[in-house]
Amino acid sequence: MRYISTRGLAPSLGFSDAVATGLAPDGGLYLPETLPQFTAADLEGFAPLSYPELCFEFMSRFATDIPPETLRALIAKSYTTFSHADIAPVVKLDERTYVLELFHGPTLAFKDFALQLLGNLYGNQCAVRGQTINVLGATSGDTGAAAIHGLLGKPGTAIFIVYPDGRTSPLQERQMACTGASNVHALAITGTFDDAQAALKELFADQEFRTRHRLSAVNSINLARILAQCVYYLWAYLRLPAGVRDEIEFVVPTGNFGNVLAGWLLQKMGVPLRGFRVATNQNDILHRLFTTGDYRVGAVAPSLAPSMDIQVSSNFERFLYYSVGQNPAKVREIMETFKTTGAYTFEGFNRDTFTASRCTDAEIPGIIRQVYQDFGYVADPHTACGFKALAKDRPSIVLATASPAKFPDTIVSAIGIEPKHPSLEVLKARPLVKHLMPADAAALRAYLDAHAV
Repeated sequence: MRYISTRGLAPSLGFSDAVATGLAPDGGLYLPETLPQFTAADLEGFAPLSYPELCFEFMSRFATDIPPETLRALIAKSYTTFSHADIAPVVKLDERTYVLELFHGPTLAFKDFALQLLGNLYGNQCAVRGQTINVLGATSGDTGAAAIHGLLGKPGTAIFIVYPDGRTSPLQERQMACTGASNVHALAITGTFDDAQAALKELFADQEFRTRHRLSAVNSINLARILAQCVYYLWAYLRLPAGVRDEIEFVVPTGNFGNVLAGWLLQKMGVPLRGFRVATNQNDILHRLFTTGDYRVGAVAPSLAPSMDIQVSSNFERFLYYSVGQNPAKVREIMETFKTTGAYTFEGFNRDTFTASRCTDAEIPGIIRQVYQDFGYVADPHTACGFKALAKDRPSIVLATASPAKFPDTIVSAIGIEPKHPSLEVLKARPLVKHLMPADAAALRAYLDAHAV
């Protein structure tokens, strides 16, 4: 299978090269040239598989340049670090409400599903090609920790994670800055996540720089991230009761759009997922988009759900590509308008496929408290955003994107219980090693020149 850029001005690549490249040279994002289609017979055959087996069956449609047994082994290794036997358990709260728990990986967040696999893909590529690789990513909280733990100590790799200083939770920062690994660089900038992402895109646009350092992206602009996340939607669909699965709405806390895009792409591959609700925090660009058609950058306000403190949703470009009939010229036009003006107005969104909700900081503690009172279930602040205004005309499955143990202060204030996790308790005693710098590409460029492998 070949992979093409959403902007149409870059050559097509095979899977491994598309993963290694991350952002296409023309500034676009890679997508499969064609999407495979899954039939009812395929889904019936998938039903009895374990999570790693299902992931292999799905990813083998895409990673066609990796020998099947190598791919199978890489996937199996990626999910040995998860603490729950089901990897992604589906929890029934009542007849209409389910939770898909995505926080049983090594960093207790949904990003582990893709980034454990991506780390192993990178490690395999270094070994096969005899090359080093420098991985660069921006994070508003969970991506950085998951990316780092996917590459901890892997030979031939270095990872540089940029995050807004003081705008992640203390435990999220410790997961990035307390590893003690020599190939990990936690870079704290004086700015927002969007500032970090803009600086990274400038570096990736410098072809000489990215080639010289064999630079690859770990953000959800990387195709492997999205494909790996498709699997847990497929897994959840197959585990829901037969009478529920075709009517259920997937409720997805998201800021960068990658998490919900994965489910939507699976729908385009023939899996009959009914619809999705995009659940945002008070930084609500996606809520505004899907309720008004207006995609417009606003100010970013720090929140109790920091992983969603985003105004420029990078994965939206992949959705846009399909929404304009796979027309790269139109994508280029829209993205240039958005870059120049900070806004674009769309028409004709399918409101049945996508709905949206917005949750403020003032509401989050009350929702956590209500969910605990109603179900005895403890939701982290991001997952709590998903519990706001659940649909009354269909069942819902809320994607639980992070462990409540990563946000103890908010949970304590809401229900008086401090959630803990052994891996986080260990971090509290370790020294914090981070590098402060301004939020600009020049500072990042200088740091990478000095520390890249």
